[in-house]
Amino acid sequence: MTLEDSWRAESRHAMHGWDFSHLNGRWQTEPLPWQYEALVRRHMRPADQWLDIDTGGGELMQSFRHDSALTSVTEGWAPNIDLLRQTIVPTGVTLYADPDETLTNVPTEAFDLVTDSHGALPMTNIARVMRAGALFVTQQVGGDNNYGLSRFFDEEYVPTYPKNTLLQVAAEFQAAGLQILEANSAMAKMTFADVGAIVYYATMIPWEFPQFDIERAMPKLHQLQDLLEAGMPLQTFESRFMIIATKPV
Repeated sequence: MTLEDSWRAESRHAMHGWDFSHLNGRWQTEPLPWQYEALVRRHMRPADQWLDIDTGGGELMQSFRHDSALTSVTEGWAPNIDLLRQTIVPTGVTLYADPDETLTNVPTEAFDLVTDSHGALPMTNIARVMRAGALFVTQQVGGDNNYGLSRFFDEEYVPTYPKNTLLQVAAEFQAAGLQILEANSAMAKMTFADVGAIVYYATMIPWEFPQFDIERAMPKLHQLQDLLEAGMPLQTFESRFMIIATKPV
């Protein structure tokens, strides 16, 4: 298989849920000043009615091992909804199909803990589904995520979610009546071990690489390969922010 054929194969590689295990050993990301899983575990109580927004394939949600009868999730992408119906719904988890990512079909004041890892932020409805005293824990992808790499492939690239910044979202939290308890933002360096890993990554995240086409990208991919062979690391930067908020009693 030629190098170009291997890149084409990476662009066709299927993914279910939100699972990047295909890149194990082929990428590395610097740690953030916080750990989202630790934040959730710190605030999750055994008796909490818990809602996980935009749960993907449920991989992260299941890692917390919360009582299924007390766990609800939302998901908007049809393939993931089908997957969740086959995997977690039979265990007792409640699934709210939410293709519009608005939470409109989620009951009011039903949850003690709401979490959101890289999902939508319909703030008015998030506040609505929270009980008084409930907590909301989220980690989000900043609007400038992977900006340099995206611009490398497309000189006219404009971020899809430019308003997704800590300041903007924190202001929306307050406007929705939530009280911010903790907030932080950071940039984490991410390094790819091979060009094929970048192809896979760009194919799986079309909102950051909206014009990515494997054939059109071949000259750029060869440039990356030349840089890699010259000893330059293939790096980009992940933009992240976190907020913990509560609904006042």
